[in-house]
Amino acid sequence: MQSITPFLWFHDQAEEATSFYVSLFRNSKTGIKTYYNEEVAEVAGRPVGSVMSVDFQVEGQDFIALNGNPEYPFTPAISFFVAYERPEEIDQLWEKLSSGGSVLMELGQYPFSEKFGWLQDKYGVNWQLILAKRSQKITPCLLFVGNQAGKAEEAINLYTSIFPNSRIVSLERYGTDEGPDAGKVKHATFSLNGQEFSAMDSGMAEHAFTFTMATSFMVNCETQTEVDHFWEKLTEGGEEIACGWLSDPYGVAWQITPIVLNELRKDPDPEKARRAMNAMMQMKKIDIATIKRAV
Repeated sequence: MQSITPFLWFHDQAEEATSFYVSLFRNSKTGIKTYYNEEVAEVAGRPVGSVMSVDFQVEGQDFIALNGNPEYPFTPAISFFVAYERPEEIDQLWEKLSSGGSVLMELGQYPFSEKFGWLQDKYGVNWQLILAKRSQKITPCLLFVGNQAGKAEEAINLYTSIFPNSRIVSLERYGTDEGPDAGKVKHATFSLNGQEFSAMDSGMAEHAFTFTMATSFMVNCETQTEVDHFWEKLTEGGEEIACGWLSDPYGVAWQITPIVLNELRKDPDPEKARRAMNAMMQMKKIDIATIKRAV
């Protein structure tokens, strides 16, 4: 299991979107589906018995899609780099992902890549396609804009200090001739517990968006000590939300989730899954002992 799993919040399109992504990418598959029970459906304002979440993989990497209400839009503040080594692979993926979506940067040659393009697909998820050789084919990218512009390096330092087995891989700054962004992070790559992420700053006025809960990162914890550690460190200067969700000091959403809870929500015994979910709905920070007692 990945230690950090990207979590995508859709409005009634989780199944459709995951099927679409699985059809496009290699080494991909759809996994377990969970459904809204009466108690959770009432709190979430969703139909009883409807699909709540879908686990899926693309390029061998884990994702989770949620069916929720349309209160959290996807924005370019979080996107996913896709690195392929052959131009024709980029072309084919671009054609399919851009259909029904919108283009933020046209597919073409740039100083940093022979082939690159940035798009928002028909479901709102942002993708950056780049011709490059990377072992991790899909990499989450955080774009710090608006009030958060200039804070990318600070955030990277925080994240790499919190997660074990983490480091800054590379960091390129804007040059002195690049206006108000001079000295800020042009592009950085960093690793959190062995998983690659990237980050950028942008002070461009037209970037009138920010981080939202539409894309969050689920931190899979084995023990209560781990839950407590990540919760304490990431909520400092941030915000506790509910059900293991939090917003860090920069507005990035995380879910601090015990592995046992993930296992229980997918338990073939629906009563166990129901009790686990109902107990979780009463919490902000997840308490493993309370979940186990409820089950």
